[in-house]
Amino acid sequence: MEDSRCFFDLDPVILCGQVILRKMRMSDAPDMFEYSRLEDVTRYLLWSPHPSCKYTKKYLSSVMRQYRRHEFFDFAIQHIQDARMIGSCGFTTIDAVNNSAEIGYVIAPEYQGRHIASSVVASVLRFGFINLGFNRIEAKYMTGNVRSRAVMENNGMIYEGTRKQAMYIKGEYRDIGVCALTKDEYTALFGDSPVSVLRSSGLY
Repeated sequence: MEDSRCFFDLDPVILCGQVILRKMRMSDAPDMFEYSRLEDVTRYLLWSPHPSCKYTKKYLSSVMRQYRRHEFFDFAIQHIQDARMIGSCGFTTIDAVNNSAEIGYVIAPEYQGRHIASSVVASVLRFGFINLGFNRIEAKYMTGNVRSRAVMENNGMIYEGTRKQAMYIKGEYRDIGVCALTKDEYTALFGDSPVSVLRSSGLY
């Protein structure tokens, strides 16, 4: 089992169909800003559109600090052919005491509908359960975000219920749905082969 607190110290790269998963970089700022500035992208997210590329750079600078402190566990999604960062996916929270995590993801609009989100989530779930040894991984979505729930259920995650008005987001109370899997459920569906992880993001 790898130590989930420091796996980004190893600079992992995961090959995943049309994309790779790797650590975010300051050089990702222009690509990240292109999708993070859009209202449609952030409609069902906790954060608001980025107002400028300068803001995105400040955000990425904060991410770099959190990587070093082992407080941030999101991968950049880089499209191989286009050589662009097109989103992110990873663990929004890790609960070491209970050996569980929450997964989150966002994909630029022009890359939606290409099975990229489901493929990326599949890889991150496998990485979490098999490589890192989590016992439970959950994902949350705001009611109405049918695409996000579909990605979860396409990867075997089981709907556990909706918490009414559970979060106050952008001036209103939102209902929050939860889907989850345990390691036993995951391995019964998908087996227990680990994700193949490269250790040098300099390859990309």
